[in-house]
Amino acid sequence: MVTGGGIPDDERLQGGFFYRPTLFDHVPPRATIAQEEIFGPVLCVTPFRDEAEAVTLANGTEYGLVAAVWTRDIGRAHRLADNVRAGQVFVNTYGAAGGVELPFGGWKRSGYGREKGFDGMLGYTQTKTVVIGVR
Repeated sequence: MVTGGGIPDDERLQGGFFYRPTLFDHVPPRATIAQEEIFGPVLCVTPFRDEAEAVTLANGTEYGLVAAVWTRDIGRAHRLADNVRAGQVFVNTYGAAGGVELPFGGWKRSGYGREKGFDGMLGYTQTKTVVIGVR
């Protein structure tokens, strides 16, 4: 662990479910902390050598809720966004779930269906297809 962890010093936060922002570095890809969705202020850093290894690491879990790509190369941004299996991919920014107009939902074991946006409304619709043969 590089920094953080534990209960905050502020006594107003000590009785709740609060955890100080925490950073782990050189996390092995198969480590539990790298394989599970941790919904808290925790960041795991795993170094990689090239773009292909970065995609392998990003896709190497059973989850795929949100991902972020940081690069100056717009071609690389598009390639990575296309190849990373996640419900949302942010480039040079991050905001899990994004705005209300953006569909939100994961891939793999990170959820089923979509919330918000036009895609979210589809869950509340009942469609019908009618096919008529005309001679």
